[in-house]
Amino acid sequence: MRIALSALLISTLALSACQSRWNPVNWFGSDEPVPAGEVNPLLPQRTSQGLLSRPESVYEGTPVQKVVSVEVARTREGAIITATGVTIFQAAYAVKLQPRNDGKPEGGVITYDLLALQPPGSPYAGTEQSRTVTVAHALTNQQLEGVRAIQVVAVENARQARR
Repeated sequence: MRIALSALLISTLALSACQSRWNPVNWFGSDEPVPAGEVNPLLPQRTSQGLLSRPESVYEGTPVQKVVSVEVARTREGAIITATGVTIFQAAYAVKLQPRNDGKPEGGVITYDLLALQPPGSPYAGTEQSRTVTVAHALTNQQLEGVRAIQVVAVENARQARR
């Protein structure tokens, strides 16, 4: 048994030191540049028919109970809206700022609904801190043209930030 184990250990060390095709480190080779395509290889291609076709996913978020704060940070390309809210249930996830009116301002005010996916059967109990969610949304300078205020709406209240 000792002889077989010793022979296996020595052969493993010998193969890992050489540049042969038996060395597992050399099985895949080095990386190489490839031309970037217009298609993301990580996303499956949508087919219009057949077994692999999938229906368009629909965001089924429900409105957050109340908005705590809205902050707008200016950037070179536009602005980043950060909204914090408190949900009625714990374990809310996939928080989203859903624009109203297709993201077009009405009277200089662009309005967003603060939505979150909330698992069914979630307990009401829990501190406000455990039910707090935060989301950020980026706007370009073109989207900010003519906007004087950004408003975020929840079930109980709405808050806005002015320029």
